Amino acid sequence: MTLKSYLLVMSVLTGISWGIFIFVASLVDPTLTNWLGFMLFYLALFVALSGTIFLGGFVIRFIALKRELAFNLVKSAFRQSFLLALFIVFLLVLKAQDLFAWLNISLLVVIFAILELFLISYKKSR
Repeated sequence: MTLKSYLLVMSVLTGISWGIFIFVASLVDPTLTNWLGFMLFYLALFVALSGTIFLGGFVIRFIALKRELAFNLVKSAFRQSFLLALFIVFLLVLKAQDLFAWLNISLLVVIFAILELFLISYKKSR
C-alpha cells in the first residue's frame, strides 16, 4: 500500500469514526445509561481522536522532517496519537468520576511519559 492510499484510507476511516462518535453521543443519555453506554462513548471518542491526531501529527512530521522515511514517521505518529488519545480519554473519565485533581493529573502525566520513554527505548533496543 502506498503512502497516499494509506493516508486516504485513514482519512476516510477517521471521518467514519467521527460520524460513529456523533451517533453514539446523541444516542447515549449520561443520566440513564449503564457502563456499556459509557464504554461505547469513550471507545468511539478514542478511535476518532486517535485517527485525527495521527493525521495531524503525520502531516506536521512530513512537512518538518522531510529527510526521514515515511514509514518511520507513520510508526511514531501512530504511537503518539494512540497515547495522546488515551490520555485525553483518561482525563475525561477522571472528570466524569470527580477525580480531576492536580495530583491525579500529575500522576497520569508521569505514567504516560514513562510509557512513551519505554516505547522509544524498546524500539531502539530492537
